[in-house]
Amino acid sequence: MSDLALVVGASGIIGSATVAELKAQQRPVAGLSRKPTQTPGVTAVAADLHDPASLQQALQGLKPTAVYFTTWARQATEAENIRVNAAMVRNLLDAVRPAGSVKHVGLVTGLKHYLGPFEAYGKGHMPATPFREEQGRLDVENFYYAQEDEVFSAAERDGFTWSVHRPHTITGVAVGNAMNMATTLAVYASVCKATGRPFVFPGSQVQWDSLTDMTDARMVARQLLWATDTPAAANQAFNITNGDVFRWKWMWSRIAEWFGLEAAPFPSQVSPLEQQMAGDAATWQKIAQEHGLAEPEIDRLVSPWHTDADLGRPIEVVTDLSKSRALGFLDYQASDQAFFKVFEQLRKDRLIP
Repeated sequence: MSDLALVVGASGIIGSATVAELKAQQRPVAGLSRKPTQTPGVTAVAADLHDPASLQQALQGLKPTAVYFTTWARQATEAENIRVNAAMVRNLLDAVRPAGSVKHVGLVTGLKHYLGPFEAYGKGHMPATPFREEQGRLDVENFYYAQEDEVFSAAERDGFTWSVHRPHTITGVAVGNAMNMATTLAVYASVCKATGRPFVFPGSQVQWDSLTDMTDARMVARQLLWATDTPAAANQAFNITNGDVFRWKWMWSRIAEWFGLEAAPFPSQVSPLEQQMAGDAATWQKIAQEHGLAEPEIDRLVSPWHTDADLGRPIEVVTDLSKSRALGFLDYQASDQAFFKVFEQLRKDRLIP
């Protein structure tokens, strides 16, 4: 398949993995972001999704047949999340419409489809686990639903197929990404090792004890491309995780072991990372200087608020993958090895010592 793919949010955790997967499959790819990096084999598109005029100008002459929308912009309230993120999808699809080339649009959302938005995350009546695609929407405003509606409306008007992809917590490498548990935990572990602080699990007893799952960014990328190429997957929503399950009481020890640490016992009270890491900016600058690291600003690497939201949930979160498996998507990734691969890349890129 030699048709051009356009990855929207190409510098992000999923977007960069999707670009890499397209390149590995030798497919032509254009990557759109506000400040794109020049990557061999990738057509860089600099545009602001909030600015329709800039989008139309930047995309002029491009004729993508597949569009992968992998980004979002966090706002102060869910009402603003809806307004801003729906507009970003709408602006992008309006900008590619004149070319008349788009055959498929893949939209990446996530398990907040089932858990609710940040303002009501994991609260109220939740669907039973494991989460299944047919469980549908919660009776609450959610920017994921607004993004989907923009895709559905454009697909009906313009005649392309669509797919929606719902990952759980994502592991991958993307500096500056707002939702990056693997990098956050790597920096936290590095600080604990450098200062002698105990490596304390920051989440709830439920998350410590219950089964859960995660999603390697490369798994999302592969499922995006699979859905594009699989006629039976057209106009469907799919959960996507690594395919294994684990308990954090086991994973925490695995991560500690990788960093040469001993995992602390489960704490007597919840110890969120936002509290544990509140004063670590100066410590990280010192670590970065001592080890010649590439990023001395800790806020460019960590997102404690998001890791706390995931690990502090009072409910079990397990995802069902039967729908995509039944249609032939059988990829698998062990979650501990996915963490380790990120840690290795961070060390290689001199982002952790």
